[in-house]
Amino acid sequence: MRFYKLLLLFSTVLVAQTEYPKDYFGVPVDIPILLSGNFAELRPNHFHAGFDIKTKGREGIEVHSVADGFVSRIKISPYGNGSALYIDHPNGFTSVYCHLQQAQGPIADFIRKAQYKENSFEVELFLKPTDLPVKKGELIALTGNTGSSQGPHLHFEFRDTKTEKIINPLHFGYDSFLKDTRKPTVAALYVYPLDDKTTVNNSKRPILLNLALQKDGTYLANKVSANGKIGFGVTAEDYDAASYSKNGIYKIQSHLNGKATFGFQMDTYSFDEMRYINALIDYPKYRKTGQRVQKLFMETPFPLSIITTDADNGVVTVKPNLSSVYQIDVADYFGNTTTITVPISYDMMSTIIEKEVVESNYFVKVNRENIFSKDNWTVTFPAGTFYDNFDMNFNVRGESLYLHDEMTPVHSSFTISVENEKYGADDSGKVYIADVDSRGRYGYNYTTKKGNVFTTKVKSLGRYTLAKDTSNPTISIGRSIEGKWISSQKSIDLTIGDSGSGIKSYNGYLNGVWALFEYDYKTRKITHNFSEGIVAEGANELKVVVVDNVGNSTTFETRFFRSQK
Repeated sequence: MRFYKLLLLFSTVLVAQTEYPKDYFGVPVDIPILLSGNFAELRPNHFHAGFDIKTKGREGIEVHSVADGFVSRIKISPYGNGSALYIDHPNGFTSVYCHLQQAQGPIADFIRKAQYKENSFEVELFLKPTDLPVKKGELIALTGNTGSSQGPHLHFEFRDTKTEKIINPLHFGYDSFLKDTRKPTVAALYVYPLDDKTTVNNSKRPILLNLALQKDGTYLANKVSANGKIGFGVTAEDYDAASYSKNGIYKIQSHLNGKATFGFQMDTYSFDEMRYINALIDYPKYRKTGQRVQKLFMETPFPLSIITTDADNGVVTVKPNLSSVYQIDVADYFGNTTTITVPISYDMMSTIIEKEVVESNYFVKVNRENIFSKDNWTVTFPAGTFYDNFDMNFNVRGESLYLHDEMTPVHSSFTISVENEKYGADDSGKVYIADVDSRGRYGYNYTTKKGNVFTTKVKSLGRYTLAKDTSNPTISIGRSIEGKWISSQKSIDLTIGDSGSGIKSYNGYLNGVWALFEYDYKTRKITHNFSEGIVAEGANELKVVVVDNVGNSTTFETRFFRSQK
């Protein structure tokens, strides 16, 4: 444990001593840099990896390479980052550009050749330095809204080329493009009793503390009266002076009687650490209310490198005959700071609000493998699946497994298996273990079958059941083109969907030749642009085949005419 604390401290010192080039990189777009999301902002299951640069609510703005280098990686996907380009620079850093509408010039040609070679819209390509060299300021793409983007913008980030660690873009001189004189805003402060014996302000549940603004601009919280181990958590956000968008916090540091207890600073971290956001925040409150409370303590230590902590992991032990002062400093990158002071005293007060009752029949320990079985269901949790020990409810009712609830975060995959003789060889390929949400909707999980045992790996608690999908995917076209001349059209759009296990693949063919169709899962549309040059003069036959995750398929065919002149 002591080594772990020293390692965290050493990592922070290294970050503080790292010198990043301030004048090496240019800007990726020729419009003012206004952010709709900043580095390390709290997102579902991850910290945000870069800047979300506003593009005036539209697509098609030119994107330029921020320095000399070469395109080292290209990933085209309907999900996640959408269409993304990675450029390695000779100074050891990589710039990343995501949610692109389309690449430009030689990069676009390279992508198209790869897609037709692999007969796939989705491609991931790793390139040599000589394949696609670029110069600083060179046009590489147009901004878009592809992947999981919720609106037109450019996601832009920096990584260490060798380690692939993500780095705050502000360290590379981009702070000069952002004006920020506003202090972070603390929306809520909570105090948590951390064991069954502790009562805080007559409660064994987390308590929201009132904050009073002082004349010097700091805040004073309600007095905390407790008799054991407690911790604190804050909901905070930051706004710069130009974007008017809610951003994440750069730095938080707490002190107890002047000594540092717990803090974090958003400089750099690895992708392997992303999911630890669910340990840093009050996850049950987030799932219930959508509010993200950042905890300033760890009940069970977890290796998130941005955190520095004292020997007690930020936990405060309130002892008899001692009064303490707890202080929280919430700061942005520019040094604007909001300070909160919390007076703490010991008091053996009575409990008015009892601890919330949790239905449970098993106890799960974080650091060991846990295996539970009931009826025909078995669940195996490897060591390290969860962040904290907890009381778990494990039950089987009817044909469903009820695995606690979704309020408990899961860090890594665990295995669910069920023995069932109901499905024979003819239909077992259509059967999978589905997760069932609160509305009764089924979610597909890749499932294997050995004998009569179905097995899957998942990353969330909740309800699971066996589901059978025998329905075919759907394919539709907005306006029929059967037998028609469509010379004025620039593209063909179809809508695809599946009400069961979900779409696994789709392929389009023009006159028997594979044709590129781009897929946007948000609209469920696939689009073929005639500029691809596949369409023939005169008569054309179009065929589209869609397959779901258990092998059900649908074929759509039509015949149309087009003049290329």
